[in-house]
Amino acid sequence: MRNAVLGQLEVGRVGLGAMSMSDYYTGAGSDEAEAVRTIHRALDLGVTLIDTAEIYGPFVNEELVGKAVRDRRDGVVVATKFGLVSHSGAGADVLDSSPGNVRAAVEGSLRRLGTDTIDLYYQHRVDPETPIEDTVGVLSDLVEEGKVRHIGLSEAGVDTIRRAHAVHPVTAVQTEYSLWSREPEDELLPALREMGIGFVPYSPLGRGFLTGTIRSTDQFDDEDFRMTTPRFAGDNFTRNLGLLDEIGAVAAEAGATPGQVALAWLLAQGGDIAPIPGTRRVARVEENAAADAVELSEALLKRLDALGPAAGERYASGDLARLNL
Repeated sequence: MRNAVLGQLEVGRVGLGAMSMSDYYTGAGSDEAEAVRTIHRALDLGVTLIDTAEIYGPFVNEELVGKAVRDRRDGVVVATKFGLVSHSGAGADVLDSSPGNVRAAVEGSLRRLGTDTIDLYYQHRVDPETPIEDTVGVLSDLVEEGKVRHIGLSEAGVDTIRRAHAVHPVTAVQTEYSLWSREPEDELLPALREMGIGFVPYSPLGRGFLTGTIRSTDQFDDEDFRMTTPRFAGDNFTRNLGLLDEIGAVAAEAGATPGQVALAWLLAQGGDIAPIPGTRRVARVEENAAADAVELSEALLKRLDALGPAAGERYASGDLARLNL
């Protein structure tokens, strides 16, 4: 697999998001053995960037990733995230990036991952109660102490990223980016390139939608996160199937799957982009990794570029309010 360059960090340009192995989606947590096999197969295929977070579970996803990479640690870039668990007693799903909480979080993540150093440590969501300079200050200390190699931000606005980068170099920024989430192209991507910061798109397959395998929300159980997401609701979902049909037509011409085309389009956006499609299945990680070899013609890229926006917001209103955009 070819590599992407995120700041000073080089990774296989297709990564692996581990979240769905433990939480949020239908079937999560149902087959740990298959999840471990999936991570091992990803590594065999040249995937090096494995993404997790303390909130996934909470905690159990980091334990799973730690178990899976224990004997192959040298070949893995382990990324995890803090800031959505308060360790002072407030618990999970509470924004807290205070310096004390960051220190508590990193110790827990190191223990669960079974490692001495986290390769890429992201703030999961910006904490409006803690100046970003204070959060990045303690992250800089953790780099100095050898507990963290590189730092990142997730769902941060350009002004916040600039302020953070002025305290300590930011290696990568995460946000949602795909054929149905094009917003980063307006301001975020140009700013990251100006600062020399890499970009890690999460949900590059539209939470599974862009694979073409989801034709009805009847495929989800009631606890599936997507049941609360406007893009998967009612008329929005029906309208978005039209977008998916056009991607499917491009895929047929390219001799690839819709998911591979969605990833290949992202990879064509630059060598500083490393998407992290999530899966818990070996067959799907094989399909995703093979997108590295899919070359889309200029004509097909133009057809994809011309696709209209997705119908509906990417998060419910309460979750949207927590994004620093």
